Amino acid sequence: MTGSGFPVGLEMDVSYPNFQVSLTLLSTEQLRFEIKEGPFARTETVDIQVVPIGNSIFAVSWQEESGATVTNVQDYDRSLVFSFATLPDGQFLRMTGKMAITRPAHRSSDDRPRRNKELVLEAMISLFQRRDASAVERLYARDYIQHNPNIPQGRDALQAIVTGLPEHVFYEPGLIVAGDDLVAIHGRIRGWADEPLIAVDIFRIEDGRLAEHWDVLQSEVAATAADGGISMFDPEEGAHGTAPKPG
Repeated sequence: MTGSGFPVGLEMDVSYPNFQVSLTLLSTEQLRFEIKEGPFARTETVDIQVVPIGNSIFAVSWQEESGATVTNVQDYDRSLVFSFATLPDGQFLRMTGKMAITRPAHRSSDDRPRRNKELVLEAMISLFQRRDASAVERLYARDYIQHNPNIPQGRDALQAIVTGLPEHVFYEPGLIVAGDDLVAIHGRIRGWADEPLIAVDIFRIEDGRLAEHWDVLQSEVAATAADGGISMFDPEEGAHGTAPKPG
């Protein structure tokens, strides 16, 4: 899996505290760097090794003609490059630079939508199927924002709700859609009200946790011949996404 998802073709400027370098990711085996000013100024194409170490995070290492060795940890979620370099004279540098994309990759390597859908699905099942209140601290941001006026702000309020859920409350996930840092999940909640509720929950994800929430709820109405017999919710609607059939 070496280089899996590595954004080949991408060009970026990385601004370190004392200089700027331009990187071109030529392939999973080569990159070109250019430093225009300062004591390190030069352009060189180097052979690299790429190791995925996390979602949208790659360790990229190489050795230069001078004998200098460099390892970059490129974090595309946070647009940061953590660089560790040993120079020919033995000097060791640790630097953090902000990346600015100047040309996108040949194909997208952004798998945040998939990861974010998995996070939301895990949260909804953990809280509203398993009633696992401990999952709140693990999956939700410390300063979690709630836009439902009937639910107090913060994680503590959410934990209290989950702890107090009756046994007959059950959530069924359906269709999930995601883009950038937002996820919407369509589902059905039984036992929360007198009639089953159809819900669309929208989450904003920040740093791998659920940071903000909106929802829209309506009572489920049975399908009739007049509307073609199409139900408001079908758990099978998520069969082609990440949502499993309810168990």
